[in-house]
Formats: sequence, structure tokens, C-alpha cells
Amino acid sequence: METQIQTCGQTPSQLLIEPHPPRSSAMHLCFLPQSPLMFKDQMQQDVIMVLKFPSNSPVTHVAANTLPHLSVPAAVTVTCSRLFAVNRWHNTVGLRGAPGYSLEQAHHLPIEMDPLIANNSGVSKRQITDLVDQSIQINTHCFVVTADNRYILVCGFWDKSFRVYSTETGKLTQIVFGHWDVVTCLARSESYIGGDCYIVSGSRDATLLLWYWSGRHHIIGDNPNNSDYPAPRAVLTGHDHEVVCVSVCAELGLVISGAKEGPCLVHTITGDLLRALEGPELCLRPRLISVSSEGHCIICYERGRFCNFSINGKLLAQMEVNDSTRAILLSSDGQNLVTGGDNGVVEVWQACDFKQLYIYPGCDAGIRAMDLSHDQRTLITGMASGSIVAFNIDFNRWHYEHQNKY
Repeated sequence: METQIQTCGQTPSQLLIEPHPPRSSAMHLCFLPQSPLMFKDQMQQDVIMVLKFPSNSPVTHVAANTLPHLSVPAAVTVTCSRLFAVNRWHNTVGLRGAPGYSLEQAHHLPIEMDPLIANNSGVSKRQITDLVDQSIQINTHCFVVTADNRYILVCGFWDKSFRVYSTETGKLTQIVFGHWDVVTCLARSESYIGGDCYIVSGSRDATLLLWYWSGRHHIIGDNPNNSDYPAPRAVLTGHDHEVVCVSVCAELGLVISGAKEGPCLVHTITGDLLRALEGPELCLRPRLISVSSEGHCIICYERGRFCNFSINGKLLAQMEVNDSTRAILLSSDGQNLVTGGDNGVVEVWQACDFKQLYIYPGCDAGIRAMDLSHDQRTLITGMASGSIVAFNIDFNRWHYEHQNKY
């Protein structure tokens, strides 16, 4: 062995467990968690920070509930291995872009990693250990975080339930039954004052159930004395196959859902089927749905095909992108669409006609989930490499009045 070392040299111990990111990638400079990023030129303006979790498990869900009045404003992340993190949000609006503002000052970074994850000290309080059905592919639809960041709802369990966990303790607080087969997707409406909202669950039994989340009692259902057997508000039927994606808008009183095959369906929150959204010839397998309060419904189908429907069922626009899209979201005014997928590139589109507005610097890993901060100024993406990336975003800059003025 000594002769071999003298002749050929000695192989050092492995330092990294991931390949080096390519040059000019948005993750090229990622030092320690929370360390500032020194990007050049455009990247300096676009990327705020990268946070790398100790776990390499893909970040499959991101929920940015960042309102200042919350007891814990945070970006909650959940990985493929069902390890969640409550990453505290520091409101940097007013600082960002101000004279003398510098990303080199760590306390100006908007996201602080969950100390229990960073120190590896309280992983037991952050791990959802209950077994999910082996046939379930964990994705962003499997999780919902309540508006106060205090509870996570998780589906995919073998016993056909979905479950509520406390983010503070990691403990199971409620098990909800109602479906005849495994629950495959969950969605939450916008919250009312007090934290009340609608929860929709979709299942392999081809139905959806509409539930009511009580912000006061932190349970599914109105009655805290009957939390073991809550009743759904409505049963939504009409699909012929397993439900894979759903979106609910309380303001419009609508639920839009997609099954493994067939058209998306529009139901009222009372359970009435309004119409089917029939896409063009090749748009048969919906995978992602986003609805704006203005009544526009963006549906992403298999193989990067997108359609924009009005809630009256009229097809307004369609496009095809060269990416396996994993996450979509609409800006709060419904004017802009943000997409991300396996190519690791965030793209911004005009929602009404799918005109491309901007392409962000590419990341070295695929994008699995996205969310926007409450002020619509920060985009947070969950990456397949176990990181989250925070991007600067300003939808006003793509508004035609702003462009004409400046």
C-alpha cells in the first residue's frame, strides 16, 4: 500500500456527495446555509440566496406564508422523504434595492434555515414517519400547509386517510377518513379572517371531498367534540379515473380538478358539476392546475402542454414548452404565470396569451415546487437537489404601463 501511495498517490476521502454544478448555474456559488451569494451582473439582481438542507432529498413542497402579523412568518418546505422544515422569514422589503443595501449582510437574507434541521438536533420533531402507500409518488400535491404555518396536511396513506400534523411538535393531531381508496392530492383555498378555509381531497376512487378547516380549533370540521369523524361539506363526482390535481378558489366558489385521463371538471363548492374543460386533441392528461380569482384557469398537461380556460369553459390560449413542468403558479392579480420543471429554469409568462416575459438563470437541479411571498416580491423554489432558491421578482416591470413609462 505504501509503495502504491508513493508511485500513484493517495485517493483522498470523498468530500462531496453531489456533482459540481455547471458554470453560470444559479447554484454555482452556494457556500454554507445562509451565506450570501456573490453573483455577477444579472444574476446578482435575480438570485437572492440559496439554502442547502443537510438532507439531499428533493424539496417537493414549498409554502411561503410570510405575512408579518403571523406568530411565525416562514417558508415551510417538505422533502420527498417527508422531512419538513419551518424556515423563518425575515421581511426585507424596504431594504432590498435601497441605497447601501448589500446581500453581503447576512441578516438581510429573507430566509433563515429551521434550527432543528440546521443543527440536526430535532429531526424527530420534523419527520413524518407514518407510512404512505408504496404506489404513491410523493409530489407537491401530497401536502398542504395552513395559512398560519402551524399545521401540515399530508395524504397518500395506505388506510385511505389524510392526516394533520403540528409543525411545532411534529405530532399527529387528526386523521380524516372519507374516501374509498388512497387519497392522492390535497389543495387549500385562500383563508378567511381567523384562518378558516376549504380543503379539497382527491382520491383514486375518482371522487373529491370538500372539507372545512377551522382556524379557531385547528381541525378539519366545525365541531371540536367530533374531530374523529368530521363530515365533508360536499362530494364532487364526475371523473372516470384517479384524481391527480385540484385547485379550489373560495372567492369564486369553485373547485377545478383533473384526473389521470380525461377533461378537467369545474364544480361549485356545494358539489354541483358545472362543466368540463375540454382541451385540444393532445391535452388529455392534466398534471397541474392554477386558478385566479379573475376566473382564469391555467392547466398544465403531460409533455409541457398548457391551456388557459375561462371558467365558462372557453379556451383562451395554449402553448407547448420544452420542459417537464413540475410547478406552476399565478401572481395574485392573475396576470402572470410562473413555471419551473426538470430543466431547472424559472420562466415568467403573460397568463392571458402565454407570451414569454422573462427567463431566470438556470439552476443545476430540477424545480419541484414554487411559492411566492405575500408581497409578491420573492419567488421561492424547491429543488431536486435538496435546496431552495429565492429569486427576486417584480411583476410590475412586465406591465405594459410600467414599460411605457420607464
